[in-house]
Amino acid sequence: MTKKALVKETDGVSRRKFLTGAAVATAGVATLGFPSVLKAQGPISMRWQSTWPTKDIFHEYALDFAKLVNDMTGGDLKIEVLPAGAVVPAFGLLDAVAKGTLDGGHGVLGYHYGKQNALALWNSGPCFGLDANMMLAWHKYGGGKELLAKLYASIGITTVMSFLTGPMFTQPLGWFKKPITKMEDFKGMKFRTNGLAIDLFTAMGAAVNALPAGEIVPALDRGLLDGAEFNNATSDKLLGFPDVSKVCMLQSYHQSAESFEIMFNKPKYDGLPAKMKAIIAGCIEASSADMAWKSVDRYSKDYIELQTKDKVKFYKTPDSILAAQCKMWDDILKKKSAENPMFNEVISSQKAFAERATKWDSDYNISQRIARNYFWGKKAEATKAAPAKAEPAKAAPAKK
Repeated sequence: MTKKALVKETDGVSRRKFLTGAAVATAGVATLGFPSVLKAQGPISMRWQSTWPTKDIFHEYALDFAKLVNDMTGGDLKIEVLPAGAVVPAFGLLDAVAKGTLDGGHGVLGYHYGKQNALALWNSGPCFGLDANMMLAWHKYGGGKELLAKLYASIGITTVMSFLTGPMFTQPLGWFKKPITKMEDFKGMKFRTNGLAIDLFTAMGAAVNALPAGEIVPALDRGLLDGAEFNNATSDKLLGFPDVSKVCMLQSYHQSAESFEIMFNKPKYDGLPAKMKAIIAGCIEASSADMAWKSVDRYSKDYIELQTKDKVKFYKTPDSILAAQCKMWDDILKKKSAENPMFNEVISSQKAFAERATKWDSDYNISQRIARNYFWGKKAEATKAAPAKAEPAKAAPAKK
C-alpha cells in the first residue's frame, strides 16, 4: 500500500469514528428529555402576586395552585406567590403582569373594570341564572374564552395569558349595622363593592367605594363605610368583618357567579416547553376542582363558627330586594350595551348559553330543600318546598 493510500484510509476511519461519536452524543441528549435539560440549565423561576392579603383564603388558593405546579414539574418550574401590595397594589396586577414586572398573578376580572367594563361580566352581573360552575362552562365551551381574548386586545393587553379557574358560590348581600328590610335602606349608604356591582348598588341608592380586600374592614371600623360585601364566610371571618359588624345579609344577585383569574406574562409563558404548558393547563383545572371542594368544607365550618363564636346574625335578603335587583340589572345592561358594542356581544353570548343551560339545570337537578328539611328540619315541612323565611339563620351544632 502506498503512503498516499494509507493516509486516505486512515482519514476515512477517523471521519467514521467522529461521526459515530457525534451521533451517539446527540442521541444521548435526546433521550434525556426536557426535564434533564432544564435541570442542567437550572429551574425556571416565576415571581407572582395575588390580589389578596396573606390571611385571606383566596391567597391560600393562589398558593395551592403554585404548589401543585411546582410539584407536578418536579421543581423545574418554581412559582413564588406574594400577597397583595408586595410589588403593586391589588388593582395594578394586570398592568404589572402585562409589562413583565411580575411573571404572573391571581385575581379576578372585575378588578379590571376601569379599563373595560365588559371584563366585569365574568365576575359581577346578572349571569342570567347561571351558577359559577356553569359560567366556567360558558367560558370554556360557549365562547367566553374567545371573547375575553378579544376584550383584552381591544384595550391593548396582548402580553397576558389568562386562564379562569375556581368557581365561587353566591356572595352575601353584605355586612351592615342593622338588617336590610327594604330597598330604601340603601339610600345614601356608604358601601363597598367592585366591578359591575358598583352600578347595581349605585342604582339601589348607595354611595359606592371600590376598595381592595385588605382595606374594607379598616374603613368600616373608622366609619368610612356603612356597609360592605366581600365574598364568603371564611374570607369575611379572616378579614375581620365580625369585629366591626354582627349583621350579615345572605343571597344577592350582585355577584351570584364568579371565578378567579390566573395570569401569566405571555412572553414568559410562551418561552416554556410544550410539556410544561400542558402540566400548567392540567394544574389549573385540578386546582379549580380542589378549590371548589375545599371551599364547601371551610365555608360551612366558618358559617357555623361566625354564629356560635362570633355571635353574627345572618338574615336572608328579602325577595322584594332580589326582584328589584333583577329589574335594575336589566336597565344597566341595556344602557351599557348601547354604549359599548363589546359589552353587548358578551351579554348576548352569556344569555344564549344560559337559556339552554338553566333550563337543563332547573329541569334535571333537584332542589335540596326537601331533603334538608326532612333530615334536619321539621319533617312536616318535607312535603312542601317552602321559601326561606326572612329571619336569622340557625347554625347547626359543630361536630366534635
